Amino acid sequence: MIKNFEVKIEQKILDDLKLRIKNTRWPDEIEGSNWDYGASLSYMKELVDYWLYDFDWRKTENEINKYENYIAGIDGYDVHFLHIKGKGEKSVPIIITHGWPGSFLEMMKIIPLLSENSKFTFDLVIPSMPGFGFSQKLNHTGGNVSFMADIWLRLMRELGYEKFGVQGGDFGAGVSAFISLKYPDNVIGMHLNYIPGNYHPELADGEELTEEENNFIKSEAEWFLKEGGYSHQQNTKPLTLAYGLNDSPAGLCAWIIEKMYGWAECKGNIENVFTKDELLSNVTLYWVTETIHSSMRLYNENRRSPLRLGKNSFINVPVGIARFKSEEPFPPGKYIRIGFNIQHWSDFSEGGHFPAMEKPELLAKDIIDFFSKIEK
Repeated sequence: MIKNFEVKIEQKILDDLKLRIKNTRWPDEIEGSNWDYGASLSYMKELVDYWLYDFDWRKTENEINKYENYIAGIDGYDVHFLHIKGKGEKSVPIIITHGWPGSFLEMMKIIPLLSENSKFTFDLVIPSMPGFGFSQKLNHTGGNVSFMADIWLRLMRELGYEKFGVQGGDFGAGVSAFISLKYPDNVIGMHLNYIPGNYHPELADGEELTEEENNFIKSEAEWFLKEGGYSHQQNTKPLTLAYGLNDSPAGLCAWIIEKMYGWAECKGNIENVFTKDELLSNVTLYWVTETIHSSMRLYNENRRSPLRLGKNSFINVPVGIARFKSEEPFPPGKYIRIGFNIQHWSDFSEGGHFPAMEKPELLAKDIIDFFSKIEK
């Protein structure tokens, strides 16, 4: 069952948020440390002050509600999604999946770029993953990206799409990969701007990794040693972390904003990439839906369900890769080809982990280029 949905958060929830922001207790910091120890205190005070006095969630709601929003009941789970029909002569159905700490709001800039061309466009399905945004929380084990892939297939079929494309970054890349692996007859192609973090290539007998691939594994380990504290906590004990983040708006904001700063190509100034309104729309979505814990749990669930590809399984559908400069760590092509049928690869000299927000024109063009090529 699919029903129309309008975003309208109760005013008492927004009033409570303002009160909590006003009563923030700030930590101290090492003088001049900037972002070296985590989210910059001076910037967080500036951003939270804007949140309190200038940010208007109702404007975000109006932007969301410009598009058709729905809630689908799929196998007993309520899934929120946007559905925008393409206006081109040829329009290909595609489901685009966000990641963490993002949301469906990441895709707002690419919606017109992918749906309003006069020739080749897409019928866009942009869902919120279960446990994120306005989709139902998963309060049981097993709610990993493979589980979500099953829900996505049923959602697309419910919408009348037996064959469709998939696209994603971060966790969205994992959902897309599992759909493509499990349901290749339904997927016309997969476009990724990230390689799933739970991807484990399995070599054929007698095959060994190259020096380049071993160097990548080493660099990945070094990256996680320096930047991966969040991942280890969310992989192991997300509930303990959630008590603070679900109770403190400033704490939630800092946890998310530090990742937006660190993973985007912002060159030392987060507002080179994102506006305050864009940052706070995403954070506020997590706050009003109380989904920080249910979203973080996905790290724990995915740790138990690796994507093993190679000698025993392979993603055969055509795969397109968009490699943005500051998306690190990113495996070398040969490492990815062990498990993925790569037919298209683009290297971009700019952009980071959130290309739909950072470089929407580049990402949209690459999606169009890939799917128009395989649909000929």
